[in-house]
Amino acid sequence: MIIIFWLSFFIVFYTFAGYGIFLYFLIKIKRALKGRPAIPFVNDELLPECTLVVAAYNEEFFIEDKIANSLKLHYPTGKLKLLFITDGSSDRTPEIIGLHPQIQLLHQPQRAGKIAAVHRAMEYVDTEIAVFTDANTFLNTDAIINICRHYTDKTVGCVAGEKRVQIDENADASAAGEGFYWKYESALKKWDSELYSVVGAAGELFSVRRSLYQDVPADTVLDDFMISMLIALKGFRIVYEPEAYAIETASENVSEELKRKIRIAAGGIQSILRLNQLFNPFKYPVLSFQYISHRVLRWTATPFLLILIFVLNAFLPNNTLYNTIFAAQILFYLLAFLGYIMEKRQIRIKALFVPYYFCVMNYAVLMGIIRYFTTKQSAVWEKAQRKQ
Repeated sequence: MIIIFWLSFFIVFYTFAGYGIFLYFLIKIKRALKGRPAIPFVNDELLPECTLVVAAYNEEFFIEDKIANSLKLHYPTGKLKLLFITDGSSDRTPEIIGLHPQIQLLHQPQRAGKIAAVHRAMEYVDTEIAVFTDANTFLNTDAIINICRHYTDKTVGCVAGEKRVQIDENADASAAGEGFYWKYESALKKWDSELYSVVGAAGELFSVRRSLYQDVPADTVLDDFMISMLIALKGFRIVYEPEAYAIETASENVSEELKRKIRIAAGGIQSILRLNQLFNPFKYPVLSFQYISHRVLRWTATPFLLILIFVLNAFLPNNTLYNTIFAAQILFYLLAFLGYIMEKRQIRIKALFVPYYFCVMNYAVLMGIIRYFTTKQSAVWEKAQRKQ
């Protein structure tokens, strides 16, 4: 029992903190031996032609701002194309986009979901690079330049931008917790990228070499993650570029954030099953290590191990060490429960947001796993296939 307890404890600690610590020291060692990686510098002539692809579904309240943001992006004249696809939109989104001749508009009345729309849009992309971004996110003006400069390195097949969460002063636990989570994630991605490769890209902002792009199955939940990882399977690196960022508002409330996390968790299990080649450390020595450490453990074992640790701790020897660990767990979960109560009453105590959000995340993983293996007709899968 003691061995199982400490093994479980180590895995949970390693997943949420230990990997980051270990990665930090690996980067320090690499920098000492090889120096810091040089930031690519390219002139206008060397920057590749690229297409900004935006899939929008019923975004009439955001689309004008998105268009204005896209038209302000810095890039050499004649090398950046804008392509918006609005399949299935029943509001004024296509009409508004149609007022801007600088933008290529693709629209058909049938709606088949975001993945189908992206696949259809890619048939019209004839540039070396395709950059994907969501309709409700806004990019910094140098985002495309900062992304595309990395493609002078032929080992790079995908470049991921940074997601930044815009948090209101009166934000609830979901917003504050999500903001904290993404700051930590951004640090891990920087170190992952410097060590070898980022483990997947987020759909808010990422890019691929057009020649390496591969359609993913229509039922794919995390299409952005799968598209980028299929490129990694081909032996190309995914680079993280924090100076190219997409600003997105946080989820409206914890309930909406929970739905999103459950969908991601279900997609994580699906991705793990479909990317089973990455469990071969002989073929992918560094990437396999990063993938298991950064993704697989979070999406599979840790929520179950948290429960196991708590239960086992109650039956371990009555001494100072185990009693302290048990008391710390009880305190943490009480703070999370208190955060839940405060959030329901719309009382903002930021110190309680992190434990509450941590518990929400792990509960979402449990629910995502259950939903994946029980039914594909759930609301999660419906939303995943329809989400634009």
